[in-house]
Amino acid sequence: MGKTLIIGASGGIGGALAQACRARGDEVSTLSRSGDGFDVTDETSVEVGLESLSGFDLVIVATGALEIDGAQPEKTIRAVNQKAMMNQFALNAVGPALVLRHGARLLAKDRQAVIAVLSARVGSIGDNGMGGWISYRSAKAAVNQIVHTAAIELSRSHRKSICVALHPGTVQTPFTEKYLARHPAVPPQEAAQNLLSVIEGLGPEQTGQFFDWAGKVVPW
Repeated sequence: MGKTLIIGASGGIGGALAQACRARGDEVSTLSRSGDGFDVTDETSVEVGLESLSGFDLVIVATGALEIDGAQPEKTIRAVNQKAMMNQFALNAVGPALVLRHGARLLAKDRQAVIAVLSARVGSIGDNGMGGWISYRSAKAAVNQIVHTAAIELSRSHRKSICVALHPGTVQTPFTEKYLARHPAVPPQEAAQNLLSVIEGLGPEQTGQFFDWAGKVVPW
């Protein structure tokens, strides 16, 4: 039993994570844009939403989107659009960074505590052999750097802290439906259990790393 915060709990994965944590006996707090007006793209919203919270054993940032305002992932660099790319960075990179700004206060200091940010394998530079999806890939690569840097700082004040980026795998949600094609996908409930299993197996020596749903290290 622990004290857990799920940010982005109105989404498919976030909702499943909240449900799974409650089922195992955690005291769960949730934040989301649709449920609480908590908008990670708005600095004031993040400040106000987190100002009274502290002492969590687990914080999961499950915000993010593949499509924003109808802009689909680009098939080529020639399709890059400034506004669409900025929107991707605002939601998928800057948003988690604003949450991590409060990471030291959000996490318990006297015991092992985890803050995990959902990333994506397509954000891996080393694993990119396909091209395309420029804006989404770049925003996820940026959040990986943000997580890695935040982990270094957190370890100075919270020696038992673990700050990681996690790839949940391909998850069956309304937002991913048209991109699944032949890719194997799992329901949100299964993805949530996979992620929690990975988190439970982590130690402070693994802080700052990037793991997939099976606990394997993803190359930067």
